[in-house]
Amino acid sequence: MTEARLPRRVLVANRGAVAARVIRTLRRMGIESVAVYSEADAGLPYVGAADRAVAIGPAPAQQSYLNQARLLDVARESGADAVHPGYGFLSENAGFAEAVQRQGLCFIGPSPRWISALGHKTQARAFMAGQGMPQAASSPVLASNDEALAAAARIGYPVLVKPAGGGGGIGMLPARDAQELAAAWAKASGIAAKFFGTAELYLERLIEAPRHIEFQVLADRHGEVRILFERDCSVQRRHQKVLEEARPVGIPEAQLADMRLLLSGLLARIGYDVIGTVEMLYTPQDGFVFLEMNTRLQVEHAVTEEITGIDIVEAQIRLAAGMHMRQVLPAPPQASGHAIEARIYAEDPVRFLPSPGPLTRFELPTGPGIRVETGYAQGASVTPFYDPMIAKLVAHGHDRMDAIARLQAALAQTRIEGVKTNIPFIQRILAHADFVAGRIDTGIAQRVLSPQP
Repeated sequence: MTEARLPRRVLVANRGAVAARVIRTLRRMGIESVAVYSEADAGLPYVGAADRAVAIGPAPAQQSYLNQARLLDVARESGADAVHPGYGFLSENAGFAEAVQRQGLCFIGPSPRWISALGHKTQARAFMAGQGMPQAASSPVLASNDEALAAAARIGYPVLVKPAGGGGGIGMLPARDAQELAAAWAKASGIAAKFFGTAELYLERLIEAPRHIEFQVLADRHGEVRILFERDCSVQRRHQKVLEEARPVGIPEAQLADMRLLLSGLLARIGYDVIGTVEMLYTPQDGFVFLEMNTRLQVEHAVTEEITGIDIVEAQIRLAAGMHMRQVLPAPPQASGHAIEARIYAEDPVRFLPSPGPLTRFELPTGPGIRVETGYAQGASVTPFYDPMIAKLVAHGHDRMDAIARLQAALAQTRIEGVKTNIPFIQRILAHADFVAGRIDTGIAQRVLSPQP
């Protein structure tokens, strides 16, 4: 496919930092951008950065960023010939992707069949198991607490209750016995219904203290797949990622290379396309086991961009347009240095409750090896309607210790007032002996919060 087949005008069906990120690449590529915004987001910087911006409704997401009919109307009325969904909201909604294509537009993401096959967690696990992916014991979607109790008896405690249609760690609750399972089931079903529109739940064996490792995938529509190395996303609080880094430390390179080879072969064989991330759990005893696949751009894509020099958003756009991999990435990816990303949330750093309010001071650092992604500016307000993440700070260094030092310095220079943030918590993690030494697993955040004598 020639360069002329690229879209001329793209509707960015998202908000905040990811909208600003996509608009930046579109501008560099010479492609016009159309931003959308709710009443709550009218004053955010990404709105002014786009070539055109259109109001789409009230603040609640169901009436704005999740309003498919309104988004499709804006795409048609604005003359857009493609839609980029960002991450979150409708980015993994197969029905929306199909509706975009029925309107004759390019959906800048995987084909709807892959979103459908892999977006639902239990369906994805069953599909990938059939392709030979190693997995931990799990259940299908369960209809009741009684079914969950029976499934837990088969799997063995401890188990993890997980929403089948969700992500981002929302609604994931551990249970170590039948009593805990009943409470977790009731709570998780309500959370899943609220956030994902379906209360479907399933169980998975809870692997104690694993590493959370993910593999960045790019694929063309002609059978070629590239794996852009790995990210370690083990630093989590309540299954929500806080720090991500590339590449992982302490895992033998031979094991990582074997998994890259397995994934590239598997995804090429089934014809997967455009972009995705395969998330895995790792322990030295069991190696890698499949967790889920995200059929979209990831929040943490920037750390991979920093070590490879590849603009993943640009690659996503070109691959969605039908270009061959050799046109998009002529040479195999190479990794250089180390990168760490910190997610800064408007939340109390002790109780971890959201802290909405006006950003009376919002000064983010600059300097060698420092990258900032944000959807906010001083004077804007963090509202209670959306995810409270207000910025991502990415540090790229010659090695891991250099990246840690740069990120620590950048956080020390950050000045945010008007809302509370989790920066003190992030600083504690970065200074913790286990993190510095690379002794990382999904329990490290809890160790930082509750140090043992």
